[in-house]
Amino acid sequence: MNVCSSRTWVSSRIGMLLAVAMLTPIAIAQTYAVNIKPTLHDLDIKIEPVATTAMLVIKLTNRTDAKVRCDLRYDAAPQTPYQKTTYVDPGKTEQSTFRAKRKWLSVDVDVECKPVHAS
Repeated sequence: MNVCSSRTWVSSRIGMLLAVAMLTPIAIAQTYAVNIKPTLHDLDIKIEPVATTAMLVIKLTNRTDAKVRCDLRYDAAPQTPYQKTTYVDPGKTEQSTFRAKRKWLSVDVDVECKPVHAS
């Protein structure tokens, strides 16, 4: 093997190892349970949790014809409960994020969505 092809082989192996190292945290990222408790008032809202070790992202997809308001309450003991409001336009997806400040084993998320009435 000549020097040039040897360097190419080493470079490709290093690249593959780096790619695997970058993917590994994703595979082991979720270390807690997510319990969604929806109250949707007959609205067609898709709720999708995306969990990683440092935060929880809740994706809310509004499949109705009206704007909705979703109130989320995160409870991840021993962390202090956290509340957030997210507005979602018709046909759109919005995210609500809850960041870890302490290690948690499970997160209960109460999600209540209702239509926004124009005033």
